[in-house]
Amino acid sequence: QVQLVESGGGSVQPGGSLRLSCAYSAHPESSRCVGWFRQAPGKEREGVAAIYSGGVSPYYADIVKGRFTAWQDGATDTAYLQMNGLKPEDTAMYYCAADYKVPPSGGRWFGGCEFGYWGQGTQVTVSS
Repeated sequence: QVQLVESGGGSVQPGGSLRLSCAYSAHPESSRCVGWFRQAPGKEREGVAAIYSGGVSPYYADIVKGRFTAWQDGATDTAYLQMNGLKPEDTAMYYCAADYKVPPSGGRWFGGCEFGYWGQGTQVTVSS
C-alpha cells in the first residue's frame, strides 16, 4: 500500500521559512510526478509546485515563484517544498500528491500531470 506522508508544517511569522517533506512508503513505478497543493478554508485546492522524474525542472504556480523551491530525493523517495518569504496568504493545509491511482472521475491537473493520490496534509500558518 503506497502512502504519502507530509511533515514539516507549523506556525511562522511573515517573512519566515518552512520546509515541508513528503515521504513515499513505496514509490509506484508508474508515477512520474509529485505535486504540492494547498487548500485554505473556503477556497479551492490549488497547485503550488510539480516535480518531475528525469531531471525536468519543477513547475511553480506564479504566486509562489521565487519564494518556494521543490525537489525530490530519489535515494530516500522524499519530496520537499522549501518555502521562504512566507506571507499570511500562504496559510493553508498543504498536501503532496502523486500521479498514481487517478480515479475514474478524473484527478486534478497541474503542471501537466494528473494527480489522484494524496497525503493527509500538513498545516502551515503564517501570522504575526
